[in-house]
Amino acid sequence: MKHRRNTTKFITIATIFAALALVSSTVAVAQSLKVEGVIKARSGNTMTLQTQDQPKLVVILNDQTQVSQVEGVFKARRKEMSMAALIPGLAVQVEGTYNADNQLVATSVKFKGEALEQAQAIQAGVHETQVQAAANQASLEEQNAALKAQQETLDKQQKEIAANKAAIAANSARFGQLDDYYILDEVTVLFGNGQTKVDPKYVEPLMALAQKAMTYNGYNIQVKGYASAVGSAALNQELSEDRADNVTNILVQQGHVPLTNVLAPGAMGESRQIGNDKTEQGQAENRRVVVRALLNKGIAGTIQGLPTTTTK
Repeated sequence: MKHRRNTTKFITIATIFAALALVSSTVAVAQSLKVEGVIKARSGNTMTLQTQDQPKLVVILNDQTQVSQVEGVFKARRKEMSMAALIPGLAVQVEGTYNADNQLVATSVKFKGEALEQAQAIQAGVHETQVQAAANQASLEEQNAALKAQQETLDKQQKEIAANKAAIAANSARFGQLDDYYILDEVTVLFGNGQTKVDPKYVEPLMALAQKAMTYNGYNIQVKGYASAVGSAALNQELSEDRADNVTNILVQQGHVPLTNVLAPGAMGESRQIGNDKTEQGQAENRRVVVRALLNKGIAGTIQGLPTTTTK
C-alpha cells in the first residue's frame, strides 16, 4: 500500500515537471526579440529586412504593429507614424516574435528621423532614374520604329526600282530581238552648245507623243541622245547621256509614262551625225535627242490606222 502511494507521488511529480518544461519551452518560443536592419522590399503587410545575420528576414505587419519615429537627443520621444513611412532603404529596429513559418511578426517598428530622410532621398533618386530610364526606353522604341519604317520604305523603293529596271531590260531585249516595229510618232529635241536643259517649247510635243503612244497596248518609248563632234569625245558622251535622261524625266514625270514602257535611254555621243560639224547649223542639228513612240509588229498584230513607217 505504501509502495503504491510512493509510485503515485512519483508520477505526479514527473507530470508537474513535464508541464513546467512545456510552459518554459512555449515561453521561449514566444519570447519577444529585437532586430535591426534595412528594409530591402515592401509589399502590403510584408517587408523584407536585411540584418547582420539574415539577408532576407521576412517581417509581418498587422493592425497591432506600432510604427514610430524616435526623436530627441536621447531618442526618448516617439512620434507615431503611418506604415507608409516604411519604405525600402529605411534603417529600422523591429521588435516582435517568430511565427510557425519563421517569420517575424512585428509588434513595433522604430526608426530615426534622419534615417527616414535618407531613405526618402534614395527613393526620390531611384524614382527619377526609373522615370528617365522609361523615357529613354520609350524614345529608343520610337526611334527603332521610325528606323524600321524607313527601312521598309527603302526596301520597297529598291524593289520597285529593281522591278522597273528588270522590265526595261526585258523590253529592250525584246525589241533587240524582233525584226521591226511601227514608229507611232517622233519628236526631235535640240540643245544649245554644252547645254543639257530641255527648252520648254519641246514639252508640248513630247506630251502629245506620250498621249498618242498610250492609246496603244504594248507601246514603248525610245529616247536617244546625241552630241556634236565639237570638244572631247568623253564630254560629248556625257552630254548626250544627260540630254537623254532629262527628256526621259519629262516623259515620266509630266507625261506620266510608266518606266516599264520606256526603253533604257541611249547615250549615242558623237555617233550618227546628221549635220556638218564644220558649220554652226550642222553642229546645232547634231546636238539633239530623238524620241520615238514604238509599237512592235509582232505585238500589234493587225491594227487599223497604224502608220506605215517601220524601222529595223
